[in-house]
Amino acid sequence: MMNLRQSLTLFFTVLLVGCVKLPERVEPVTGFEPERYLGTWYEIARLDHSFEEGLSQVTAEYSMRDDGGIRVLNRGYSAEEGEWQEAEGKAYFVEDENTGYLKVSFFGPFYGAYGIFELDKEDYSYSWVSGPDTGYLWLLARTPQVSDEIKQRFVQRTSELGFNTDELIWVEQPADD
Repeated sequence: MMNLRQSLTLFFTVLLVGCVKLPERVEPVTGFEPERYLGTWYEIARLDHSFEEGLSQVTAEYSMRDDGGIRVLNRGYSAEEGEWQEAEGKAYFVEDENTGYLKVSFFGPFYGAYGIFELDKEDYSYSWVSGPDTGYLWLLARTPQVSDEIKQRFVQRTSELGFNTDELIWVEQPADD
């Protein structure tokens, strides 16, 4: 099995530079505040891909880069390999900083879409993220667990948008402290 960095590199190599569109009917949030999005996010659910296959306790850490972009550090635990895997990338806004629509790269000039299409704007406690098509979907949260209500709304709405929610992986996370 490839490690997270190798798998992410392969994934984003396959994506073309122009592959930063979002799925039809998926609209990024507006009124986005990048500085509030920074910090640690826990992956609650995802549509699985080779670059995350078998990983639990997945987190994403976002911080500002000197060039105005956002540093992305993804980390997850592979029980099969008995070790943590991580990959560092960079993200830049596709439209403007007030729209939750970014392009992210873990390898050179190759970028993929990162579209935030639902966000708890009051305290940024959860985020729904899409990639370039309906095969890429994540539910992120500031805590390792979210309410059943958020999970149910996530499944219902993303199903309506054409995501295959029957294939969702509910990521194993540690219990809240």
